Amino acid sequence: MGVSEVSGVSAEAELEGKRVPGKYETVDAEGMCPYRLVMEHVTSRWGVLVLMELLERPYRFSELRRAIGRVSEKMLTQTLQILERDGLVHRDAKPVIPPRVDYSLTDLGREAAAQVSALAVWTTERMPDVDRARRTYDEARAEKARAR
Repeated sequence: MGVSEVSGVSAEAELEGKRVPGKYETVDAEGMCPYRLVMEHVTSRWGVLVLMELLERPYRFSELRRAIGRVSEKMLTQTLQILERDGLVHRDAKPVIPPRVDYSLTDLGREAAAQVSALAVWTTERMPDVDRARRTYDEARAEKARAR
């Protein structure tokens, strides 16, 4: 991948001194490439955990918060709203006292959760390889620093 691909500017535009937005360049959240925006929602810290938990079963808000752990009420609310807007999560508010709200995955959400779950399984299975690669990298960097 060339510098122009990373910077989001085409090579022709660079030569002419013009700024042309690239495929993955961001302006703001709504102006972002729609694929990238959905990827960020699905793969965000809390998005991943919400999808994986809801893959098991529907949850009430407080149950989901306990199951995920260490997530603030505000962040969980925001994450659920974003995933609901993207069509991945269904919010079922029951008109009872006290109010009861259940969250579950839509068909689209189950597909996304299955993909995220596959990545989590891969990560678990390949972690020894990642650890080995990290050690090799760190040792090479340390050796290079000692040689200076």
